[in-house]
Amino acid sequence: MATTPTATPHLTGRCHHEPRCPSADAPDREAARLTAHHPEQGWSLLCNGVLLFEDTGELLPDGQIVAPHRSPVTTEAGR
Repeated sequence: MATTPTATPHLTGRCHHEPRCPSADAPDREAARLTAHHPEQGWSLLCNGVLLFEDTGELLPDGQIVAPHRSPVTTEAGR
């Protein structure tokens, strides 16, 4: 008899935290809890299935790419 693998929250989109993490399509999706963190490779996986990259780019569970969105750096040299 075949068995069905147990789904993990980040693949199914079901968060088991209280309060629940924001969904992958929510504006505050980056506030979800970390499920995997690999700074040596430059990425983290959030509970809602979002892959967050160190350059602030994102890969959403549906395959949508979010371009890096870090704020511009200002310097004192130009003043």
